[in-house]
Amino acid sequence: MAGFGKQIRGMKLNSEWDPQRIGEALYKSGTNRHIKGDLKHAENDYRQAITNGYINQAIYSNLGAICQGSGRMEEAILLFKKAIEINPQDASAFLNRGVVKTKLGDYLGSIADFTKALEINPEYANAFHNRGAAKAELGDYQGAIADYNKALEINPQNASTYVNRGVARELVNDLEGACQDWRKAADSGVKKAAEWVTNQC
Repeated sequence: MAGFGKQIRGMKLNSEWDPQRIGEALYKSGTNRHIKGDLKHAENDYRQAITNGYINQAIYSNLGAICQGSGRMEEAILLFKKAIEINPQDASAFLNRGVVKTKLGDYLGSIADFTKALEINPEYANAFHNRGAAKAELGDYQGAIADYNKALEINPQNASTYVNRGVARELVNDLEGACQDWRKAADSGVKKAAEWVTNQC
């Protein structure tokens, strides 16, 4: 990022050492690196931006996503929490924190986060999908099916939702419904669903 370094040096030479401007430049640099997949340097830029006092919801959400992807789940939760404190209407931050809670086995906590995301955005298909998965983990298969139904009303192209709803239907002894869902998923190229259709339908 030679251009970024030159930009910072220019600020110093012109007596424009404004931490907010430096922080904004770092945030933009981090975002560009994040998009390109350079997560190590993106994280470093984001953290330096915060050190310079440039704080917004997106920085904490992006850092949370990086930590989640690298297995630092507890840190990810704290970062998503900070993003939510800055912008309590950010449905995606609630969704992302809920996903991390699910991975940590906190299904009730994740359901609460997914529900909050849906209060903010009632058409959030991913929130319905993930809340359905968390309910299934708790044995609430009918509740899971209801959420999967809503997710598919909004996004009928999500093969993963058909797979999950099919599993939930099988667990409530609706094999016919399960096979319908697995066929849909198999048509989208999901090999495991195709195997289930062959072996169980």
